[in-house]
Amino acid sequence: MSTAKALTPHVSPATAPRPSASWQRVCSRQDLVPHSGVVVWFAGAQVALFHLPQGAAGEQVHAIHNRDPQSGANVIGRGLLGHVQGSLVVASPLYKQHFRLQDGTCIEQPEVTLKVWPARLNGDSVELFATGDGSAAN
Repeated sequence: MSTAKALTPHVSPATAPRPSASWQRVCSRQDLVPHSGVVVWFAGAQVALFHLPQGAAGEQVHAIHNRDPQSGANVIGRGLLGHVQGSLVVASPLYKQHFRLQDGTCIEQPEVTLKVWPARLNGDSVELFATGDGSAAN
């Protein structure tokens, strides 16, 4: 009778199956600051969350990349919210460019965009939608 052990095959990160797309909890509702930004780590990037407790569309949370493309600094979460050209925007605190929370487009330079993630409130949880590719690049 043989006592040989079965070998477990090695799976490299490059060939490992990727997780499927799903909603991922990033923080609790109590971590949010109304009409302001907080930053979480998600999909390998800093993501700024903006909580709008009241509005025409009801309670909303928006998720946008925290890295300012002009300066390279992670400061978008400290920006001011407002409306420009009929769009809800965050103003970068350094160079004052305005990014639409809906799609990340810069109002002043439409060719410049920030990545946005689908975000939702689910009970006490704030969740972002992970595509399963692990990417946070624009």
